[in-house]
Amino acid sequence: MTLRSPPLFWRTLLLVLLLIVLSMAAWLQSFRVFERAPRAATIAQQIVSIAQLTRAALVYADPYIRRDLLAELARNEGIQIAPLEAGDVVRPLPERSLLALSAPLIIERLGPGTQVVSQVNGVDGVWVSLAIDEDRYWLYIERDPVARSIGTQWIGWAAVALLLSVLGAILITRVINRPLAQLSAAAESLGRGRIPAALPATGPAEIRTVNESFNRMVTDLGKLEEDRAVLLAGISHDLRTPLTRLRLELEMATLPTDTRAAMIADLEQMDAIVRQFLDYARRAPQQPAEPIELAPLVEGAVARARLDLQPNSAINLLIARGVQIRGYRTELDRALDNLLVNAAKYGRDPADGRLELTVSVASDGQDAVIAVADRGPGVPAEQIDRLLRPFERGDSARSGSGGAGLGLPIVQRIARLHGGSLRLLANSPHGLRAELTLPLERDA
Repeated sequence: MTLRSPPLFWRTLLLVLLLIVLSMAAWLQSFRVFERAPRAATIAQQIVSIAQLTRAALVYADPYIRRDLLAELARNEGIQIAPLEAGDVVRPLPERSLLALSAPLIIERLGPGTQVVSQVNGVDGVWVSLAIDEDRYWLYIERDPVARSIGTQWIGWAAVALLLSVLGAILITRVINRPLAQLSAAAESLGRGRIPAALPATGPAEIRTVNESFNRMVTDLGKLEEDRAVLLAGISHDLRTPLTRLRLELEMATLPTDTRAAMIADLEQMDAIVRQFLDYARRAPQQPAEPIELAPLVEGAVARARLDLQPNSAINLLIARGVQIRGYRTELDRALDNLLVNAAKYGRDPADGRLELTVSVASDGQDAVIAVADRGPGVPAEQIDRLLRPFERGDSARSGSGGAGLGLPIVQRIARLHGGSLRLLANSPHGLRAELTLPLERDA
């Protein structure tokens, strides 16, 4: 299974969004790194101020109200005082924490004997040793000064920032990819044989250069196409006039019947070759495509071919109704005529000479499939690709009635004009199956 590459728009959009996310992550990391030192100094200043104010309040407060003062600090500020015992079990601050970064500043302000720990006797918090009148105490701060009070407003602002980033990325991606999308659409239209509208010579210098070069190429190709059409039209006129005169003279000349029939067949073959040259060189229609139902189109082609009037022949029609495409009726008629003529010419069973064709119309997913299958000798697998090249014919065709080798290439060209394809497959038990695949008309 081949994975499809995502379109350029989505690849560019995902790349821009990835760059935005990485930039924001790098900015947040940088902010955290450069914020740690000032924030650690602020936390150290807060803890030192709390310790000094608590010690001053206890030292200078009246002994009768000292108990009430301690209760008030514990109740309102979450600050408690406990005696520091030699057997206290303490746990140091976690490494690389913000408090660990603040501890040296706290010790520097409160004195070299100060301890800053994260747990005393199984109680977590911020514990700072404090000396009051030759006695040592633990200052316990219940409210973690490191914790931030963060509301929910940041969620809304983050959503707004993300939305603006996505909209900006989409806008930037569209602006960048619009010239490439226009060039891709113009190249696809040119590949289908249509002359695309001129690309705008605006934008960056590189885009202008590419568009101007493409426009010059389209103009040159258009001139070549016109010159070729005029040349082939002149050849057709100059050849068909003497061919018509020769046929008239043959009809009037006194010749054996077999000789006259052979010469007329040669003239008709020459006329058919000239007609194939003109069909192959014909420019793609410039008028808009129209909705076409395939069932009556194929039935009309079969009726025109009059295959049922040929001796020892049978035509099987397997045509589904309601299969509709958008295309060019004249071009599709020409493609069907070529397929039926090719099948009638080379599709007879080599054993009994019987011509049995199966013409079908069906839908397959998003495509319509027109198939013409015969029970002739078929074509070796290695020669199938050659049959789709101009002026190439298979070995079995070289010995039959002549042609220019343009019938199937004309069908393939018409298929590409409609955004479809032509496939040649082996028929069972023998023969050739030509499948003309065309995209179904999309609902408006």
